[in-house]
Amino acid sequence: MEKVTHIASYLLSRYKKQFGECMDEIKLHKLLYFTQREAIIRTGEPMFEAEFRAWKYGPVINEIHDKYMTDELHDELSQESVKRWKECFDYVFAEFAPKKTMSLVSLAHEEKSWRWARIGYGKYDRSDVPMKMSDIFEDAEYRKQRRASLPLRRAVHAFYQQHPEIQRIPVIHSV
Repeated sequence: MEKVTHIASYLLSRYKKQFGECMDEIKLHKLLYFTQREAIIRTGEPMFEAEFRAWKYGPVINEIHDKYMTDELHDELSQESVKRWKECFDYVFAEFAPKKTMSLVSLAHEEKSWRWARIGYGKYDRSDVPMKMSDIFEDAEYRKQRRASLPLRRAVHAFYQQHPEIQRIPVIHSV
């Protein structure tokens, strides 16, 4: 398992190289969350051991918050680790890193793990409630299943595009 400070340092460094600017702290925490979730999707295991907290702008790791504020995130992630997690990092950088920070906050607010940890709090109330790793695993499983069904959804969409004379049947979602 990787050290969370090494992962955070890698994300900051790669972001600077790829986008030519420093990453803000809120975005760093969201990318850490999505990186952890992606590792669970791909391997069934977390990439690092750290507790996310359900802060008002989404998941935050207190240790990373403290080190970001004092500019202490300069740890080197080994090339072996970079290689091992390459697909995970590449996915996160393609899918999430280009987005604006507040868009990532909105995405994080959709995660069950964050919502469940904040039961009893308003959307933007302050809190320091820990997020359960089991809930993050559930978020990962949900995303994994959604991705698996994507080819079928695309095929159905293409079918209706090719046959406009056929009326689309609405999907009823059970609660």
